[in-house]
Amino acid sequence: MLSIAHGSTGAFIASKIPNPLISIPLVLASHYAEDRVPHWDVGQGLTSWKKSRKIAFMQELFIDFPLSIALVFFIFQLGHPFNWHVWMGWFVGLFPDFLEFPYLFMDLRFTPIKQLAAFHSWVHRSTPNKLWGLLPQFLVILLVMLLK
Repeated sequence: MLSIAHGSTGAFIASKIPNPLISIPLVLASHYAEDRVPHWDVGQGLTSWKKSRKIAFMQELFIDFPLSIALVFFIFQLGHPFNWHVWMGWFVGLFPDFLEFPYLFMDLRFTPIKQLAAFHSWVHRSTPNKLWGLLPQFLVILLVMLLK
């Protein structure tokens, strides 16, 4: 999924369950559960090297990642005091993707990075159809906004 879906889900869980001993495992589990749903994202095809890694990285860095920060800010922080639980949830929600960065973009293929990337790839379900691949992400974000 896009960072915007993972980050907002993580922030939502952490805002509702402020105990990190409970929320962190739930946020991590939500990341992999969301990746199980067939979806489209900017990294589509990266593990099989079908897409330029540089283009995907730029899209992630300059579009998806900043949008995830902005969405979490507008949903959870605007007009409220700083809530570190929200930002911890955002970070942990994206953490499995952060762990894949060295594997995908720096060609670092050593343990444990290699095993984490293999697990993430095994869990991940993609679709090249942008409409059907973005729809579940839109629904996740809509649910977060409605349930906030």
